Amino acid sequence: MSEQTTYTVAGMTCGHCAASVTEELTAIGGVSGVEVDLATGAVTVTSAAQLDRGAVAAAVTEAGYQLT
Repeated sequence: MSEQTTYTVAGMTCGHCAASVTEELTAIGGVSGVEVDLATGAVTVTSAAQLDRGAVAAAVTEAGYQLT
């Protein structure tokens, strides 16, 4: 069974932003999907198990944005 969690990411404004965040989040073990809504800043992550919020925040920071 997979888990879906939605986070809010500040600073994303374009397709490149979404691609950067998606790439970093996909690199987290167990992540099977990432869906970004630029209009709202919502990022929905599908994973095999509940993800550590710190790992998600670190991935978003690595992409150059901030988890809010």
